[in-house]
Amino acid sequence: MKTELNGLPEEIVLHVAKVLGVQVGALRATVGLLDEGGTVPFVARYRKEATGGLDEVKIREIAEQVEYFRDLLARRAVVLKSVEEQGKLTAELRAKIEGVMDKGELEDLYLPYKPKRRTKATIAREKGLEPLADYLWGQVRGEKTLMELAAGFVTAEVGSVGEALEGARHIVAERVAETAEVRKALREWLFADGVIVSRRTVDGVDAQEKFKMYYEFREAVKTIPSHRMLAIRRGETEGVLYFLIENDAARAGGIVRRLVLKGEGDWTAQLEMAIEDAWGRLLSASIQGELRVELKKRSDLEAIQVFQDNLKNLLLAAPAGPISVLGLDPGLRTGCKVAVVDETGKFLAQEVIYPHTGQVAKAGQVMARLVREHHVRAIAIGNGTASRETDGFVRDFLQEQGLSEVFKVMVSEAGASVYSASDVARQEFPDLDLTVRGAISIARRLQDPLSELVKVDPKAIGVGQYQHDVDQRQLQQTLEATIESCVNKVGVDLNTSSWTLLRYVAGITERTALNIVQFRDEHGRFGSRAQLKKVPGIGAKTFEQAAGFLRIRGGSQPLDATAVHPESYAVVEAMAAKAGVKMAAMIAAPELLDKVDKRELGAGSFTVNDILEELKKPGRDPRDKFVAPSFAEGVHEIGDVQVGMVLEGVVTNVTKFGAFVDVGVHQDGLVHISELSNRFIKDPNEAVKAGQIVKVKVLSADVKTKRIALSMKALMGGERVKVAVVARGMEEGVAALAGRWKGR
Repeated sequence: MKTELNGLPEEIVLHVAKVLGVQVGALRATVGLLDEGGTVPFVARYRKEATGGLDEVKIREIAEQVEYFRDLLARRAVVLKSVEEQGKLTAELRAKIEGVMDKGELEDLYLPYKPKRRTKATIAREKGLEPLADYLWGQVRGEKTLMELAAGFVTAEVGSVGEALEGARHIVAERVAETAEVRKALREWLFADGVIVSRRTVDGVDAQEKFKMYYEFREAVKTIPSHRMLAIRRGETEGVLYFLIENDAARAGGIVRRLVLKGEGDWTAQLEMAIEDAWGRLLSASIQGELRVELKKRSDLEAIQVFQDNLKNLLLAAPAGPISVLGLDPGLRTGCKVAVVDETGKFLAQEVIYPHTGQVAKAGQVMARLVREHHVRAIAIGNGTASRETDGFVRDFLQEQGLSEVFKVMVSEAGASVYSASDVARQEFPDLDLTVRGAISIARRLQDPLSELVKVDPKAIGVGQYQHDVDQRQLQQTLEATIESCVNKVGVDLNTSSWTLLRYVAGITERTALNIVQFRDEHGRFGSRAQLKKVPGIGAKTFEQAAGFLRIRGGSQPLDATAVHPESYAVVEAMAAKAGVKMAAMIAAPELLDKVDKRELGAGSFTVNDILEELKKPGRDPRDKFVAPSFAEGVHEIGDVQVGMVLEGVVTNVTKFGAFVDVGVHQDGLVHISELSNRFIKDPNEAVKAGQIVKVKVLSADVKTKRIALSMKALMGGERVKVAVVARGMEEGVAALAGRWKGR
């Protein structure tokens, strides 16, 4: 008897284990933990003994596969019931349906039994021509020839032998089009040999020529990258382009003939015509439609992966830390909005200064007062309109005031305006203007990018690739999972974090996060993790999932400030006992851990190793150390950029064709993938990540088109590729990220 795993038959369990490359035992344990309500971060971090140390990526893949196959099983049951009720479920068909592992192939098997609208084949059946079609389909010689047989079907409704044969062909054509093996073979052929062809529409308007490279474009289906497929689809949506999947009808017919024709006979010519009709009238558009959907899914997955990688790198960007910051939201005529926050992010003061309208001295006086009164350590400048002018003002101000201990940083303000107008911002600062809220967000982003960016819809952060064209539900789920992963990797301070950050802690919902903040407001600081159990909505399961990711610094239990889970405190106590010291002393002197014999602790090796690793650097932030980028003096506008210059900048976005870098001139420059490294790379993420500070050499700068081509490879001693390759990369960049150039 076949065993099952929470509703999944053994053959599916083995299939998933093979596809994902995991041990069956680890797969079973992982699915069991997830079905019991375990969150991915918790299972990955604190249940390694059961999962065999599977990481978050693999556990999420398992969850996705299990969901897919549970959906498949549910659909199988519906299909089997439907076919059985029609009295057409043979043992052979049941075996095929129960053995299928792909949703598309399941639908192919069900296609002949689906309720249909009235078709040519339906009409032919109504005229009694199915037996004649059976003769053609069966390809077995009978007592009568085809013509003799067809003559017997001539009636008042069927006026001639030719009409009878035509009706039979319609039935056969439908059978051909509904044969699962035929559809599968055609799909595989079209994917392998098909060519995407896009052209400009007659009346298409493309004022900015965003889609110029696709006016006459060809690329193989199997190799076309995500950004080009999405660009073509967007061009089609905007009425500028149309595209088709070019194919060879003769090749298609040959594939079908090999699967349908069994031998020569008087039926052959009729079957040939039926096959041609099946491809031209029924299969071609259907298979192309399926392939278009598949291409869309593939492109969406790649684009979402790009977005996910960029978002992860931004969220895990190095924090400046708990220092007081003055945030500046730059403006020209409307002035620069100023907001000061203390080391915890608490809002302290606001002002508006006008350094760009002749009030430089007065603006400097206001800045000096704020810096002095609030012990400001850093000035964060939003990178929007007038950012370079504001940066110059701040630079001069710091020099004049002799404030060498205060540093300035340009901060991305992508999504700040979305946050400023959000319900979250209104809850935090109901009495403040939107622009002041924006300045506060800019200041906090410098202190801790993760804590501030979780308040913004990730799609508004500006690191995606055709983000509005991809499956929005899938995108949202992926980005939410990315945020959850980052938040739990870093850990959350239970006494200072906002509910917007707490809601991403494993096991904690938005309502529970609000309850935690309310409890903290009413009862003061949490003194221990155990106190969390008193919060309404936090039961044993929620506490188990969340506790290890929450930090309490200066509490009654030293381990509450670490990533050690409360369920493992006894293991740490045993370590201290083995070392002959108190637990606090062991945490303060991690070298004592070297004396501990892991085998005597009564815990699994994964658990013990994680505890030892954590205690050597208790509460350590896994993010990189903060380093402020330094833009070149005298380079403020694109006109200042000259070929051959070496500039420092910040990677703002990584795509499949290269990386965009902010060098401080309001327009990001593109480092094409061919210019990222002096070694071959398939993916730009192998060389750079969003938020990374890099040095680049200017290859070209066009003031008119606002395009800058940059190279990192040129600074590594590698030979630069031909300009034509870079030019095409620029063209792709503009097409794929239209609107990315920031005309500030």
